[in-house]
Amino acid sequence: MKFENFLFEILESRKKRWIVIGLVLAALMGSMMMIPTKLVLAKMLPGKSANTFTIYIDTATNASINETRQVAECVVHELEKEPAVTDMEIFLGQGAPLDYAGLVKGSAFKRMQNQAEVVVNLTDKHHRDEPSFKMVHRIRPTIQKRCGTLVPSTSIRFIEMPSGPPTLATIVVELYSKNDEMLRKMANKVAFILGDTEGLVDVDVMMDDIYTTYILSPNKEKIIRSGLSVDQVNQIIYLAFKGMPVAVKNTKNQQDQIPIFVRLGDDTRILSGESRRSLEDRLSALRLMNRKGMMVPLIEVVSIKEVPSSPTIFRKDLKNMAIITAECDMVSQVYPLLEARDKMLELLKSEYNVTKVPGITTYMFDLNVVDKKTGDKLLIRWDGEMKVSLDTFRDLGGAFIAALILMFLLMVVYYKSFALSGIVLAGSFLSIIGVIVGHWITDKISLAFADVNFFLTATSLIGFISLMGISARGSLLLIDFSRSLMQEGHEKNRAIAIATATRAKPILMTAVAIILGSLLLSTDPIFGGLGIALIFGSIAATVVALFFIPVLMANAKAMDPHVQEECEEDLDEEKEGTWCILTNNIKSLIFRKKKKCEEE
Repeated sequence: MKFENFLFEILESRKKRWIVIGLVLAALMGSMMMIPTKLVLAKMLPGKSANTFTIYIDTATNASINETRQVAECVVHELEKEPAVTDMEIFLGQGAPLDYAGLVKGSAFKRMQNQAEVVVNLTDKHHRDEPSFKMVHRIRPTIQKRCGTLVPSTSIRFIEMPSGPPTLATIVVELYSKNDEMLRKMANKVAFILGDTEGLVDVDVMMDDIYTTYILSPNKEKIIRSGLSVDQVNQIIYLAFKGMPVAVKNTKNQQDQIPIFVRLGDDTRILSGESRRSLEDRLSALRLMNRKGMMVPLIEVVSIKEVPSSPTIFRKDLKNMAIITAECDMVSQVYPLLEARDKMLELLKSEYNVTKVPGITTYMFDLNVVDKKTGDKLLIRWDGEMKVSLDTFRDLGGAFIAALILMFLLMVVYYKSFALSGIVLAGSFLSIIGVIVGHWITDKISLAFADVNFFLTATSLIGFISLMGISARGSLLLIDFSRSLMQEGHEKNRAIAIATATRAKPILMTAVAIILGSLLLSTDPIFGGLGIALIFGSIAATVVALFFIPVLMANAKAMDPHVQEECEEDLDEEKEGTWCILTNNIKSLIFRKKKKCEEE
């Protein structure tokens, strides 16, 4: 009774009604502004604590297996200091057995001497206080500082188990151009910008390094004068450095013959440095016997030619490309991407004409680049988890708009009134206030106790869309009950107050049931956003249904009984754009047809 009188006083006062409307609109605007002002951070999926993670090691393209082993052993030595680490395994010159993340990161294709992976197993996540993603965040700078400088051009990346669909990296920049030199130059510029952007780590350029190689060419004239043969020189060089089978051995244990493989030992075969001088010294130490029994130094019959290495060519959609990857360090990928893109627009404009790719598709962050001197063109395209996020939020946004339209059309058919349908729609949409504010509150609590941000994720939007139908139910109950009371003779505002007070308890019980059912979801690392959206969205929807919806109903002329009566009496009168003529004519036709059938 007290709530009924309190609400009736609000409905009777024009000033109080506008105060309620103003407060709700202010709350809506304030909550929506929390996203661009970064009070509420958006992300595809939050970090996930796992019992394992992998470290990818890539040394220089021309690095030896020993250099790669040196870096890997350094990483293992640093991880041995962590009490949460139970065991580790190094895979040199190959990828680790495929896991969920390695499926799309190319782990199965690793075959080079400069590649290695370290699989790290941790204690059970339920028995340790520090989640795996916070551990990676803590140890990453130390390991990269101590181990990343042992071999030049070394890249050490920490790969965690993703919460959702795995991607090549969180941030992926694809460069497309016909000019390979421009591709390499732009890749280094983009990598520098990404590395200088706060929140981005593990920046890696997926291109082979250009280094000097030495080609040994037999000098036929000198070989003939020395009493040797070209085939003899070629075979000895291959035998000395690469090795080859020279004979076979029979054994009782196997049916096939066992080849005997011969090559020089490591002390003699491996060069002491990468200079031309060290190669000449090694060739001078190798001597061949000619037909006269004289020993001829190998350096005398071969010539050394310096040439640049031939890097691997990456192509996609029949276009030459380069890939730069980066990971986000406990931050959303949206904000570093926007910052890095703005830096590109600023830093590249002195040498290039940079324009944004027109359109509102998922490639709206792409940039067209034209060299001012040569006129060469290049396309900067963003991919990775960022593109997955854009596609997901785009699809969820489309689903949200489709749900709104379908709900509105259904309400129009039911009430024959655009105003009442809009009231129901407003009650459903305004639950977003609770969704956003709830994420802001949860984020503050999470930062205070766990020092981790709580993000507005894709599952949060799923929860918001799910709330629309639940929120609409409360508005429907109030409108139908109020109209029934007005038909019984109650005054409009009194009928709305009685209906709201009567239905308050069922609406509150529904909200409490949703909140209690969503408490378990709110503690889940992936579906926590869904739980928070349902909890705080239900609270906001309840407040809106008990205060804002009655005010809208009081202001709606479609709620007045005489409006309905006039609509029924003026069936033959032409009224442009109203639903009452069409629907009531259909009702009248059905009634006459039914009456005629009963008479027959």
